[in-house]
Amino acid sequence: MKHYSGLLKHSAAAAATLIFSFAVPSVAFCASGGGGHASLPPVWLASPFVLLLLMIATGPLFYPRFWEHHYQKVSIVLGASVTLWYAFMVEHGGHMLLHTLEEYISFIVLIASLFVVAGGILVKIERRGTPVLNAILLLFGAVLANVVGTTGASMLLIRPYLRVNEGRLKPFHIVFFIFIVSNIGGALTPIGDPPLFLGFLRGVPFFWVFQHLWLPWLLTVLLLVAIFLAFDVKAGRSEADLDYSGRITLIGRRNFLYLIPLIGSIFLDPAVIEGFPSLQEMLHVPFGIREVIMLTIAVVAYKTANQDALGGNEFNFEPIREVAFLFVGIFATMIPALQLIGAYAQSHAADFTVTKFYWFTGILSGVLDNAPTYLNFLAGALGKFGLDSNSIADVVKFAWGMDSPVAGDVSSRLYLMAISVAAVFFGAMTYIGNAPNFMVKNIAEQTEADVPSFVEYIYRYSIPVLLPVFGVIWFILFHW
Repeated sequence: MKHYSGLLKHSAAAAATLIFSFAVPSVAFCASGGGGHASLPPVWLASPFVLLLLMIATGPLFYPRFWEHHYQKVSIVLGASVTLWYAFMVEHGGHMLLHTLEEYISFIVLIASLFVVAGGILVKIERRGTPVLNAILLLFGAVLANVVGTTGASMLLIRPYLRVNEGRLKPFHIVFFIFIVSNIGGALTPIGDPPLFLGFLRGVPFFWVFQHLWLPWLLTVLLLVAIFLAFDVKAGRSEADLDYSGRITLIGRRNFLYLIPLIGSIFLDPAVIEGFPSLQEMLHVPFGIREVIMLTIAVVAYKTANQDALGGNEFNFEPIREVAFLFVGIFATMIPALQLIGAYAQSHAADFTVTKFYWFTGILSGVLDNAPTYLNFLAGALGKFGLDSNSIADVVKFAWGMDSPVAGDVSSRLYLMAISVAAVFFGAMTYIGNAPNFMVKNIAEQTEADVPSFVEYIYRYSIPVLLPVFGVIWFILFHW
């Protein structure tokens, strides 16, 4: 217990230092009159986010009964404390809250729809889990994540992955699934991971992602699968005495038909299709036609789902419910932290090298939601090149490559690569870096699998496994 207590204190200090190391220089910068950040929030307003982060880390470990019954209230109360500040103490704070609400609704509707549609598809693999079979499943999941998103791929494959490893399932099986399928796998298309989709909406060409990220994607996936194989070979054979037919069965095929319009609806946005109607402007509601279509598809898919598939998947809404409640608090409490970080990134962009953009985007993507972190550092990098992140034409120019105003610096294309890779890859560093991480954790816990705690996940797997791999990617692509 003392060992865990020490780790948690270290985590608390690290989280606080991370926020304040960005916040304090920003406040000092504003006080000196530089830049247009006069409306930055006070540093202490980031404390609800730090507190929520620490409670997510410590709750399941030290006070699980309280956390299980009251995490919803904790998230809402902490989120409300920040919301009230912006509603009554900040000029135009209501506009900022509305924008955050729109982002949250888009986020939760997308992952909930993918969760429901994928929950109606049952993949039954009647084979004994082996290192080779597991590696194939992880590689397949990494490719699939670019077609149905990391959420869809995670929901489709996590249960069959758990089943084939019955009797030999270890914590690292779940962790590497989160690393590869729930995060890094989705780096090849804007559909794959939320940061890349937001970049697409801002103007990054759709196929730019594949053209420029395939090499770091391939290197990282292969390195992680190789490390996984070493772990899995050591784990040995299954201890359960089970008979396997060798068949692979797919139940609930009709739900694949729902995936087509669901993925297509992602592009129904005024930022993508010029002149496309906006419900936000017409009806003054915090959602658009895209969200209405997605939610409709989710309801129809659930009502018409194959009951054998739902039963075989032990489908219930608890994983998405937990994500919805925790992330409503995360989105609200992140507002001041992201403002402070965004101001710092933009005001210090001239001093930021591509290495700094890579590591700062990455580290913050692990402890903040990776999508808004991506946008903040994208804005900072564009500012360094004298471009506007709200201009699609400027983002396109930035993506295809511009000479840096700093002598001896690299092209803007490499900056976008560094930010994109870091935001997607480092989302695997903690359970809160990307929404599917929490879902996979919750589903695995429901099967009574041995799932690492928040802190154990970081110190036993993220730091010793992911950080060296990400260091190799940085050295090869952004340093050497």
